[in-house]
Parts: sequence; C-alpha cells; structure tokens
Amino acid sequence: MLFNLRNRHFFLIDLFLLALTPSIALSLRLQLPWDESTIQPLLIYTAISLIIKLGFFMLMGIYRQFWRYASVDSLLTILWAVGASSLISIGMVYAMYGTGLLSAPSLPRSVPFIDGMLTLIVVGGTRLSLRIMEYQSGGGHTNPEGKRLLIAGAGDAGQVVAREIHHSRYIDDNLVGFVDDDPAKQGTVIHGVPVLGPLDELPQIVQSHQVDEVVIAMPTAEGAIIRRVVSLCEEGGVSVKTLPGIFELISGEVSFSRLREVQIGDLLRRDPVTVHSGRVEELLKDKRVLVTGAGGSIGSELCEQIARCHPSHIIALGHGENSLYRLPGKITAWAKGIKEDHLDLVVADVRDSDRLDMIFKDFQPEVVYHAAAHKHVPLMEDNLVEAVTNNIEGTRTLVNHCQKYDVDHLVLISTDKAVEPTSVMGMTKRVAEKIVLMAAQESGKAYVTVRFGNVLGSRGSVIPLFKAQIAAGGPVTITHPEMERYFMTIQEAVQLVLQASALGKNGEIFVLDMGEQVKIVDLAQDLISLSGLTPEEDIEIRFTGLRPGEKLSEKLYTTAEAPREVYEKILTLNTDASGLGETFLRDVDALIQSSRAGEREKALQTLKQLADLE
Repeated sequence: MLFNLRNRHFFLIDLFLLALTPSIALSLRLQLPWDESTIQPLLIYTAISLIIKLGFFMLMGIYRQFWRYASVDSLLTILWAVGASSLISIGMVYAMYGTGLLSAPSLPRSVPFIDGMLTLIVVGGTRLSLRIMEYQSGGGHTNPEGKRLLIAGAGDAGQVVAREIHHSRYIDDNLVGFVDDDPAKQGTVIHGVPVLGPLDELPQIVQSHQVDEVVIAMPTAEGAIIRRVVSLCEEGGVSVKTLPGIFELISGEVSFSRLREVQIGDLLRRDPVTVHSGRVEELLKDKRVLVTGAGGSIGSELCEQIARCHPSHIIALGHGENSLYRLPGKITAWAKGIKEDHLDLVVADVRDSDRLDMIFKDFQPEVVYHAAAHKHVPLMEDNLVEAVTNNIEGTRTLVNHCQKYDVDHLVLISTDKAVEPTSVMGMTKRVAEKIVLMAAQESGKAYVTVRFGNVLGSRGSVIPLFKAQIAAGGPVTITHPEMERYFMTIQEAVQLVLQASALGKNGEIFVLDMGEQVKIVDLAQDLISLSGLTPEEDIEIRFTGLRPGEKLSEKLYTTAEAPREVYEKILTLNTDASGLGETFLRDVDALIQSSRAGEREKALQTLKQLADLE
C-alpha cells in the first residue's frame, strides 16, 4: 500500500501536516492552554508559511522525486527547500512584527525556528521512511546458505557492489567481507561487512571463511594489481570475476554483456530438456546411494540432485581429495532441510578391489552411479594404460562388487565416442558398456548405461578453454572448421542418468534426444559474441588440425541399435549380448595385463577386438 504513494499523495500529506506544525511548535514553546491573543497571529503565520513552503517545494522539485529510490541528493534537496522556505517564513514574521501586524507578546519569535525543524522532520521523515521500507522489503538481507563472496577492493566500486548484494532481491549470495591494501580500512566495517585484511592475505582469508568466489572491484587499478589478485585467487583455489568501471561502460570500452558470465543455456541452440523427477525420488527415497567420480562436474551435480530425493545416505567416492573436500558446499539441497550428515566422503580408486570391498561392506549401497572415468580423447591416446585400467578395469571391479553385494541398480555413464570408436577413450568406454550389459544378463538386475554428448561447462569441456582464451584476448583455437558435436548441459546429463536408473530394467542403453549437432566454430562465435566481443575482429579464431583419435562428427547410436522413445526426449537402444561370456572376460583380463606390462601394440589390438573394430 505505502509503496504505491505518489507525489500527489505526498502533497496532500504535506498540506495536512504542515498546517499542524506551527501549532505544535507553539505548544512546545508555550504551555497549554494558549492565551487567546495568540490564536489570530498563529493562523496568519500558518497560512503564510504553508503557502511559502509548498511553493518552494514545488519550485525545487520535491514533488518530482521518486522517493522509493531516495539518495543523499534527495536529502540535500529537502534540506535546501525546508531551509529556504523557513528563512523566508521567518523573514515574513519579523517583517510583520516590524509593521505592527503582529504584536511581540502574541507569537513568540522562536516559533518559526521550531516550526522549521518540525517541517524538516515531517518532510524528510515521510519520504525517507518509504525509502527505508523499500530497502527492508526489497533487500537488506544476506543468505547464509548462498554463495560466499569476497570483494577485493573496499573503495567506491566495492561499496556499490556491497550495497547491491545486500539490497537486490535478485541476488541470493552471502557477502563475507572485503580485502583492501589501505591500512586505514583494514579492521573497519563497511555496510555491515568487515574489511578482513590486505590483498596478500587473500588465499588464507578464502580458506578460513570458505569463500566461493572473489569479485575484483578495482576498476581503475593497474593491470599488474589485477593480475596479482587473480594469481592470489588461483592460489586460494577460488573463482574470480572482475567489475568494470562505469566510465568503461559509458565509453563503450566494456559491453554490458560482460557484467555477467555467459550462461551455458545461451550456447545450447535449443530448448533445454527438463525431466520430471517423481519416479526418481520414489526410487532413491531412503536408499543408500553410491556415486563414483563424485568430485567431478557430473558427479557433484549428481550428488546435488540425489540429495533432493531424500536418500538415507550418499556415499561420495572420488580419487581427488580436494574436489571431494569442496563437495558439501556445492550441495545446495542441504539448505532445504536435508541433513549434511547423510553424506560420506570416501577417497578411493575404483581399480582397488580390496578398498572397494571395504566400502561396499561398510555402506551396503543399494543404488550405484558410476561417473568415474578418464574422458580426454587426445590425452588418453598417449596414456593407454590409464585409460584401460581406469575405464575398463575400474568398471569391471565396481560391477563385480555390485553383483557380490546384490546391488539392485547400477548406471554406467558412457559417451557418444563409444559408438564406432576411433579413439582409445571411446574404445574403453565401449568395452565398459559391454561389461555392464554382461553383468545385467547374468544378474537380472537393473544395470544400465547412459551415453552422453559433450557436456557444456563440465571439466574438460571446450567452454572453459574458450572462455580462458577469450579472456586472454585470443586466439580461440579449433581443430577443424567442420568439427561438430552433440551438446547437453550438466543438468540435462544428470537428469538423464537419474531417469535411466528409474526406467532401466536390464542392460538398456539410454541417450537423450539432443537435436542436431552443433559446429564447434559456431559455438565459439556465439561465446565470443555473448562475451560482448566481435569474432575475428576482437578475437581471432584459429584452426589447428585434427588431433589423434578425433572425428569430425559423432553418433549417438548405430543403425542396429534402433532407438525408440521410452520417455519424453529419452531414447533406449537395442543391445546385443551375444559374444559376452568367459572368452570376453579372458580377453578383458589379457587387455589389462598387457596394458600394465607396457605392451601398447598388443593391448591396442586386443582393445580394438573387444570394441568390435576387428
């Protein structure tokens, strides 16, 4: 109601209240009841001062202000208008004394001064109360569970950022403090937020305050200082954003589109697929769920979405301790009443059979999501032993334990590079698919596979590389102008995995309908443009040639796999379990043995046979 007040309403409020302020001023000056001789002079003064005040307020633009966004300038306008009108009113009163229109005893000379102070309270109070209410309702908050931000720079730009974070209803982050090299600011509090120390202490402050992101608010700082802050952020293992100066925006040196990071959805070139999770929640509710590769981009998002389905326990297994350590902070579902003590962080290697046996014995998982894998195509061409042992031996070891401990649901995360593979990585994933299919046939359990396209924004995807190249001023490097891929978001990938676990019966392979393939060069051009720059003018695109193992385009399935839709935008493929038996397992063992022995050519030949390429 009060937010709808307009200046015409304020005019009526002023008319009513300012007609009363002279009487209130007289009451403060003289005790009631007043002498009758003061009534007529009071009415004359009230009429004159009211006309003068309202006239000056109109003249000085008091009734043209938008008071919900009142500022210091608005307060100064009120002060000038009230001060000028009060001085003229006082001058009029003394003039009336001098001409005899008012007799000295009838109206004390202090009344106009008291009236002026009351006028300032009335006019300023009504306006600024609206501004305060707007602040309290629209912001003035922090979200303790939100992303924890640290501002580098406690100057004017930093204070603007702090005010916006506290005030904007669209920002749901938690500002933990500033860092600044000015000794006079260190230890002080600005907008309710402490200045925690100098820039050099940034890594320690990031760790001690569990900071998720640093905002550099030093638009006029030299490049050396910005690079120093970025280096300190890298040392602290935290992401960083830079705030441009307003003068840069006005001059066109920086585009408004660069005020935020490019969103992955901006690059998808289709509507994101959304899958309802009712069936998934029914499967996972009160279940013990194991996620391998839990520290990665897919694994951590899996943990986030699984947590929303109210499992009894999540066992997050990963080989990298740092990514696992940061995992609880990524799971925003904890803020919605899901207990963080339902999460166990387990550092282990899926190739270690004895360690897996301990984990399965201790936690007794009922649903397993296998996201742990090596996925970099060129890198695995030079590291065959790691690709084979991690992607094949690790999968076989995990599957064996799922069978041994009677796990009901297993989902293997595979890739479109497993279809007619030309790379070591793709071949190892195809063999992993076969291992899961064989286990499904033997056990009769819901052991299934999902095939991903390229996951935008995941670790190792092309987007972070392109962003870094754009930030460095280019060039953006692409292997071939005709290179194209299927793309999906991390959220789509995880929804597919979860739905597969709910839909799967025995040995199916699931894929997402991702529309048409997107050329990598088009993706790069979109990313450059959305970053506020012009392809080939601001940022060069350079072609470097195909790397070992790469194809110009990928397939999601072969003709023989004959896809059919089992759920909106989710396809299932025909699977062929022929040839999967003791001979297959002996060949897998021989592949692992020759890989570990460093017999690359022999291992590669066996790998091709297992992947149906020979």
